Amino acid sequence: MDQPIACIILRGTANDWYYLPFLMAFVVVGVVAGYWRFFLQWLNGIRGRDWTVVPAVVDIVSAVPQTDDRGHIIGYLATLTYFYRNPELQMGEYSRMFGEQEEAQTWTASYKGDTVMVHVDPHDLSRSVLRTEEL
Repeated sequence: MDQPIACIILRGTANDWYYLPFLMAFVVVGVVAGYWRFFLQWLNGIRGRDWTVVPAVVDIVSAVPQTDDRGHIIGYLATLTYFYRNPELQMGEYSRMFGEQEEAQTWTASYKGDTVMVHVDPHDLSRSVLRTEEL
């Protein structure tokens, strides 16, 4: 007879441990899905360190509440949207997660209107990355 995962974890008999890899995979997929944006941002930052550097202006800032599946606020996603010319007008974003709304709003407001240096992909001029070290 099939038993709930909670019973399997609590009892932990030899036959029931068969489900543990599936449970672990489910947890890993959930974590990766929640932080996928930050993983891609980090990966592009590594790849982008040798790309051409151009100035960009942070023009749009936002701090948006992030909720779990029950609607509880788990943090605030602070996003800086910047614009650069290379040679046409292009746009990019940099995001960071904060625990408190005021902290996220203060951080984003501190960059509004600032000029930052972004790394542009020489093979795709519409693709850019703002590295943490450049802030």
